Amino acid sequence: MEIEKNYRINSLFAFYQPLLTAKQNNYMQLYYGDDYSLGEIAEEYNVSRQAVYDNLRRTEKILEDYEAKLHLYQEFTARNQQADEIQAYVADNYPQDAKLNRLVAGLENLEEQ
Repeated sequence: MEIEKNYRINSLFAFYQPLLTAKQNNYMQLYYGDDYSLGEIAEEYNVSRQAVYDNLRRTEKILEDYEAKLHLYQEFTARNQQADEIQAYVADNYPQDAKLNRLVAGLENLEEQ
């Protein structure tokens, strides 16, 4: 469960990072991106572990609130799932159609950008 939560928070952070303050960005990057402990972050910023913990929890809530309103991650995931289904269907039913396979690959590349 913790791995799923971390993956979701990292994904939301990737989408909404520009909307966060510098401190929120730094704490989130260190904790979720660089795997720092609360104590290490607290020492780095000369604050208490509780202050770091509170900031991370508030930021997680902010990220979830952005997602609830904007749905960027949800829509990205749905588009990727649909593109995967199309790609599998084309590979199974039209493996010799080079142009169709190239077009489907182009869709995948658009989502990754």
